Amino acid sequence: MADKLLRGVTLKGLEVFEALARTGSVAATADALDMSAPAVSQQLKNLDAALGVDLIDHSRRPMRLTPAGRLFLRRVETALGALRAGQRDMTALDLSGLSALRLGVIEDFENEVTPILTERLAETMMSCAFRLHTGASHALAAQIAKRELDIAICAAGPQTPQHTTTHPLVDDPYILAVPRGTDVSGGLGSFSHLTFLRRDSDQVMGKTIEAYLARSGLSLPQRFELDSNQSISALVAGGGGWTITTPLSLLRAGRFSGGIDAHPLPDGPPPRQIVLYATDDWRDEVPSQVAMIARELIEAHFTNPGIEAMPWLAGRFRVAT
Repeated sequence: MADKLLRGVTLKGLEVFEALARTGSVAATADALDMSAPAVSQQLKNLDAALGVDLIDHSRRPMRLTPAGRLFLRRVETALGALRAGQRDMTALDLSGLSALRLGVIEDFENEVTPILTERLAETMMSCAFRLHTGASHALAAQIAKRELDIAICAAGPQTPQHTTTHPLVDDPYILAVPRGTDVSGGLGSFSHLTFLRRDSDQVMGKTIEAYLARSGLSLPQRFELDSNQSISALVAGGGGWTITTPLSLLRAGRFSGGIDAHPLPDGPPPRQIVLYATDDWRDEVPSQVAMIARELIEAHFTNPGIEAMPWLAGRFRVAT
């Protein structure tokens, strides 16, 4: 019976299905997996036939999973996650020869990504002096530029720090966050009854948002300027303010998320890019493998849950391939 159930289900088909659930389109899936669009469609057709159910609602744009597809996706993510972990173990990151490693990680990942990433690095760092720094992106970029860090995971700024290589991790688009039930049909100018909650102007995100507001012709009172994501989330959920944020930041709202509605940002700026910077001294495979582990964790803890909660982010909130 087991053989009959698995007949026609291929690893490539599962990978295509997982990617389509993330991107919401055949074209984006083909681009992400370096395949042709007809090949993607055929893989999905074969998978539907093998399982005897429709996994994708092709009539929606972006495409949506059917109830059966949503149920199957959870199993597929678990299975592919186990296979990828096994593959990673077979080409394990070897830090046994290192004497020191200084790693900086953006605060956005402090709860979900950083602890697991640290644990995996520590498994082979038997004689390595390891230092971990968490902080804002602009601070980490400055540290790696001064060679106070070896590797930094942070938001890319307008200029790449000198003498570093860049490994893209995830595109984090700018979105609108308002109190639950707020009518956004009138555009950003209709929120005069709410206070705009600014980001710290030293942050990469804060600078980008201010440039967007200026380009949009919006001059908003300078009442709140905060560098605490949780404080901003609490004020939005409390009903007194609105903000421009990103899915990575919004998904950290925790207990405040129930009081916040998220919407696309009209004519928003290009997405915030989270990258891994490594100094030029690191020309071996270590930065690439650290980036691979980080992408896997970001996908599991952020992009997959984010797209499930906000399907309109499909194809925009995505891990780099």
